[in-house]
Amino acid sequence: MQLSKRANEIQASPIRKLMPYAVAAKAKGIKVYQLNIGQPDIETPAEMLEVYHKYSEPVLAYGPSQGLDVYRKSLVKYYAKHNIELEEDQIIVTTAGSEAITFAMMLTCNEGDEIIVPEPFYTNYNGFATMASIQLKPITTYAETGFALPEDTEFEKLINPKTKAIMLCNPGNPTGTVYSKDDIARVAAIAKKHNLYVISDEVYREFVYDGLTHSSIMHVPGFEDQAIMVDSISKRYSACGARIGCIVSKNNNLMAAALKFAQARLCPPTIDQLAANACVYLPDSYIEGIHTEYQKRRDIIFEEVSKIEGVICKKPEGAFYIIAKLPIEDAEDFIIWLLSEFSIDNETVMAAPAEGFYATPGLGRNELRLAYILNEHDIRKAMHIFRLGLAEYKKLIG
Repeated sequence: MQLSKRANEIQASPIRKLMPYAVAAKAKGIKVYQLNIGQPDIETPAEMLEVYHKYSEPVLAYGPSQGLDVYRKSLVKYYAKHNIELEEDQIIVTTAGSEAITFAMMLTCNEGDEIIVPEPFYTNYNGFATMASIQLKPITTYAETGFALPEDTEFEKLINPKTKAIMLCNPGNPTGTVYSKDDIARVAAIAKKHNLYVISDEVYREFVYDGLTHSSIMHVPGFEDQAIMVDSISKRYSACGARIGCIVSKNNNLMAAALKFAQARLCPPTIDQLAANACVYLPDSYIEGIHTEYQKRRDIIFEEVSKIEGVICKKPEGAFYIIAKLPIEDAEDFIIWLLSEFSIDNETVMAAPAEGFYATPGLGRNELRLAYILNEHDIRKAMHIFRLGLAEYKKLIG
């Protein structure tokens, strides 16, 4: 029996594919500092967990396909705090941001159509595109420039009759790059000129540092019919297991079609929506606190990475990731070696090879993504091991 083309082509996650090496290391009694995955160690808000503990309905029934009314009303208030004025029917709750992205791809593209996306990009975009039977067309950004967006002409070189959208992640995963108001307006202008949608992944909007502010695609005036925003609570509330996101647009026809997709999968998780709803009403001090904590962690990990001779890395301005271009040829081989052959006091480090965040073959082989999701003590210890390990690895490979 043969599997489908999708089954054969879908990418294994570069974030998770080296986990067997980490499991083997742990089986030998080695502690692994996991900087490979965006799973924060900050505690989930007690107000959210309390909803799970207190839920007492006798039947856990289907909810509305578009999401619970109480939660969508709360989301209207949440987005208003970020100067995004919405009505309830312009929001559809999804099973995590992953479903929102997949919906956006399927809403805008037919089989074989194309979406332009700056690379490196969140690696699961590849999997979503495969499931939607579309093609991602990468536009390369570079570590040397802090992964800044290319000139308009570079975008326009990729636009053809199959191009249906441009996709951004702002702040960026895996780069930590923050696109300015001018960047967002420039991309919207290109899309306007060529009649394209812009799909904006804004999961990390709260995590913008150094006094910068987040700019949303929903802020661009006159772009309402072409703007699609996708979002998730996973990182905002340190609730990756809750699997609640949303897709947002002021395009009525697009949202009517999105509702039919939502109806086909019945409904998003009920209790998780109620838990997420509680988080909307957390005091501002909650976000301010974790923002301060992540900026501190960012400063530590950048300081440690900068100590590596020959590394290329600009200070990221958002999210909680950093990509480092290392003075070696194969970052994946280095990470496997760290997990299999190297430890200090029975401790080692895991990171994510960056090659899997690129669509252009051969790019990113000497880069890796580090997620600064551990506390200050653990980050410093992990980076000490990392730097000593890299020095030893370079000696071995000559």
